[in-house]
Amino acid sequence: MKKTSFPSLLCAVTLASATLAGCSAAKPTSGSAEQPTTSTATKPAQTAKGSSSVAWSPCTDLTGPDGKPAAPDPAVECGKLAVPLDYAKQDGEQIDLALIRVKASGDRLGSLVFNFGGPGGSGVDLLPMTAKIFAGLGASYDLVSFDPRGVERSAPVKCGSVEKWISLDPASDEMDQAAKEFGASCAKDSGKLLPHVGTVNAARDLDRIRAALGDERLNYFGMSYGTHLGAVYATQYPKNVGRFVLDGALDPTVSFAERAKTQTAGFKQAFEAFAADCVKQGCDLGADPAAVRKSVETLLSGLRDKPLKVADRELTKGLATTGVLAALYAKLSWPMLEQAATAATKGDGTQLLALADSYNGRKADGTYSTLMTSVLAIDCVDSAERPSPAEIDQVERETAKIFPLMRSGGLGAICAHWPAPGSDESKKIDATGSAPILVIGGKGDPATPYAWAPKLAAQLKTGVLVTYEGEGHGAYLSGSSCVSRLVDAYFLTGKSPGANATCPAA
Repeated sequence: MKKTSFPSLLCAVTLASATLAGCSAAKPTSGSAEQPTTSTATKPAQTAKGSSSVAWSPCTDLTGPDGKPAAPDPAVECGKLAVPLDYAKQDGEQIDLALIRVKASGDRLGSLVFNFGGPGGSGVDLLPMTAKIFAGLGASYDLVSFDPRGVERSAPVKCGSVEKWISLDPASDEMDQAAKEFGASCAKDSGKLLPHVGTVNAARDLDRIRAALGDERLNYFGMSYGTHLGAVYATQYPKNVGRFVLDGALDPTVSFAERAKTQTAGFKQAFEAFAADCVKQGCDLGADPAAVRKSVETLLSGLRDKPLKVADRELTKGLATTGVLAALYAKLSWPMLEQAATAATKGDGTQLLALADSYNGRKADGTYSTLMTSVLAIDCVDSAERPSPAEIDQVERETAKIFPLMRSGGLGAICAHWPAPGSDESKKIDATGSAPILVIGGKGDPATPYAWAPKLAAQLKTGVLVTYEGEGHGAYLSGSSCVSRLVDAYFLTGKSPGANATCPAA
């Protein structure tokens, strides 16, 4: 397989996991579903109780893709917005949300707010890295993102040290006890915050952001988990929905068990596609797909009892598995997976550990972002499920039959011991009365499998399904000119594509 620059692909994997042709889609039309919804910054904001403006100033704590401090950019500004910790007590304790914007370079339509996924991904960190990708939209919109509540700069969820937790093999016998200990550390460090970090409250925050930006309606681009946040917002505030695109759709109604099994099948499909492509290009891991899979299985199995030393750290089976799965998020990173896995089979775990570190949010100084704590806190609050040990064991057995490399009890293993109660409110989706919402699903998406896209579109009632035939998590960042043209046309003109729009693989 063709060798590839590791640092540049590492950045691509970071973006994919936090959520990167020709076109057979119908051209955007002005059919009956079209409802152009230009945001009007000249109009006063809809001032819900407690809403306020954002004081923008130069950003001072951003880092670049290389992990080093980023030089200030006059086009990029940061700010904070105070919102209630508990929306049932709006005059009570407040928390600050961290925001970032890249000002429109041309005639301005309004603001376009991004959530890149997770849950737990930092929009403040990711927007500057992706601004060039969205330059076509940035000519007409202020590109805006934020750290949702519980994430990084916005009242972050902290749970002691995450190093032990992320190093564990998900199928390890130690997992149940480790989950108990991890939950207890989260309660100790962030107990007051934990009940309030779910998606329902994040959607309320999103409407405060809309008002503070001065937009009559919210224009929004959600990826991966961001599709769930967008769907909950559209359910709560259908009349405030502007131009919405939900890419890499999540079906919020699935149970922990269903999600684990569906995603396991998705990653199996992605691994098989990687293995076939690797062999086609000339693969150091094996002469045929079965041999490639055997090489990776043997590598991971050996790391269970004998981790690889990498400087003063160790590449455990758990970290190596994370590294493999991280590289399956995007076809662009498949060459990196071959390089990293091949090196590890020869005793050098540096690249595979770097992949895991990127996915886990490890910074250049050895500290971690809140990604791996925020994701658990938000997901566990977003569901009332608290599965029993027997139910978790059953899921582990079933996922092992589907794809042994990813055997896991899924989110159920940690949420079973989570110290804050969960609610199913965010699973109830119905955006009746909103403008059309584009819902994009990819046929080769391992993390948010295609079957979830039509389900989410149907739940919204106003969803317009777009199918991408290619590989990778998220269609817009896949390199498909078809998808980018279709999405850009919707954001810039308000015209939704025809029914059953389809884009071929890039």
